[in-house]
Amino acid sequence: MGSDPQLCIGAVIPETGRLARLGDPLSFLLRTLAPHLSQVRNGNRRYTLRIATRDSRSDPAQARQAVRELLEQERAHIVITMAGTKVLPAVTDTCEELQVPCVSTTFPWQAYVYRGATDTRHRFQWTYHFAWGLDDIAIVFAEMWERLGSTQTVGCLWNDDLQGQLLRRGFAPVATERGHTLIDFGGYREPATDLRIHVDHLRRHGADILTSAATTTDLALFHRQAREARWRPRLITCSRWLAYPHHGIPHARDACEELAQARVATLVYWTPSHPYRSSLDGTTAAELAATYQHSTGKRWLQPLGLAHALIEVAHHALASAADPTDRGTIVQAIARTRIHTMAGLLDWTSGPTPNIALVPLIGGQWRPTRHGHELAVVTNTDMPDVPVTADVIPAR
Repeated sequence: MGSDPQLCIGAVIPETGRLARLGDPLSFLLRTLAPHLSQVRNGNRRYTLRIATRDSRSDPAQARQAVRELLEQERAHIVITMAGTKVLPAVTDTCEELQVPCVSTTFPWQAYVYRGATDTRHRFQWTYHFAWGLDDIAIVFAEMWERLGSTQTVGCLWNDDLQGQLLRRGFAPVATERGHTLIDFGGYREPATDLRIHVDHLRRHGADILTSAATTTDLALFHRQAREARWRPRLITCSRWLAYPHHGIPHARDACEELAQARVATLVYWTPSHPYRSSLDGTTAAELAATYQHSTGKRWLQPLGLAHALIEVAHHALASAADPTDRGTIVQAIARTRIHTMAGLLDWTSGPTPNIALVPLIGGQWRPTRHGHELAVVTNTDMPDVPVTADVIPAR
């Protein structure tokens, strides 16, 4: 009697480099779940399943090479990946080029769909993504601003790259429609070395709140130079800084402590309190967070839920494809996927584009504690089942 046919899920993970903290959850889950994912049942057939990983090294060129190795050396049938505004597109573009199914997550869907072109939405055949939109971020941030007053004058600290361009197109109009005035001095180059001209412009134009998508070090630089100029925004909202804890990252620790004291508000897409559970074994969000903390000695972090969902979607695609050894039918399975996961309901049949499934957002604010910092939920409009744990507190 012959052995079962073999399938392979390939994962491109930033195991080293500046994005390594974001890669931790996926690496952990693949190790943890691998023994339970040794087989896939597809109809009446059973397939042996392997998990293969490659390190992107937080570098786009290495990420592209990682995809090629997964295909040539591991014969991967589907690729999953997360993390990095430049690294993730390198993975997905290579998968599109080499015609292998890919599922990704972790940044706004507009950045995924437009990728290198700001004027044209791409229709991809092989690559699929789940996340929130820039418009969703604008709504959540505006709700937090409005806790301090119905309309606000908001200073924008956005870079001069694709990220800043998309924020001006996808975030700004939504915030403006709610009655807020946005002050945008123009983009800055990352990494920033001096943001005093931005500080001075926003202060002179009466900005009372700051919104940004800056890195930890750049936001800390702005915060420090604003304090030196005796300008203190009442609230800082940032979609990029502290979406996850930075414990254990030496170059970011001081900046994180400074910003935690500033009570930066951010987006929330997953917590142990979310009413989600795994489609693989029924594990709840709370149980997943507890297992991660017990096994690693590290605090839970938001990308943990998204990483688990990546594995669920890949497994589901292999289990439901007409022929899971045929990459074309795996893509067709992803396109019709509607599944409850650790990241909530993911539905590729009703997204803003055929390649996108949406993830709801709520608002959070980081608070300093004796043990570092913790994330408090302060708005929950799109997820009323997640309890609000604190009010929005003005920045210090």
